[in-house]
Amino acid sequence: MLKLRRKNAQEAELDITSFMNLMIILVPVLLMTMVFSRITVIDLTLPEVGNPAESNPEIPKILEVVIHDDYLDVNYPAGTRVQRIEKVEVASEEPGEAATIEHNYALLSLTLQEVKRRLKEQGIEKKDILILSQSNTSYQTLITVMDTVRSYKAVVVTDVVDAELFPDMSLGDAPVNDTETAQAGGAQ
Repeated sequence: MLKLRRKNAQEAELDITSFMNLMIILVPVLLMTMVFSRITVIDLTLPEVGNPAESNPEIPKILEVVIHDDYLDVNYPAGTRVQRIEKVEVASEEPGEAATIEHNYALLSLTLQEVKRRLKEQGIEKKDILILSQSNTSYQTLITVMDTVRSYKAVVVTDVVDAELFPDMSLGDAPVNDTETAQAGGAQ
């Protein structure tokens, strides 16, 4: 008979300490990068060449927000001012820092809410708006205006929600004022 020899089998020890150290560092880093990598997309449409409302009276009137250096204009229909919103002094959150002068985005939101309400009373459901900015308008100002015209905070049954204003935005160049043209001509 054959004798089967049994070898002394040693159990292999698996050292996973270095792998666990790697996971302890890697997992939080991956989780943090996932939070910071969120991307927000804003849909924009480019304005048509010319004023389409002049050529076709059936085309709805255009609601505009014109961004100037010192104020914002809300126009409806295009070119007819509803309200001029002057810049305001905003107190700094940091103690000891001077106040800054900024556009009054809260008043812009209230004005657009009133325009939306009046349009609904007339049976007009409007979701589009044209934002006209000057070439020297800062990126932060443009984005803040876009966020302001898109929605506003409203309270619905004890919850704060984003209520829709004018989510369909188009961008364009602001018209040059006669006073700006006179100032530019006098400087040359």
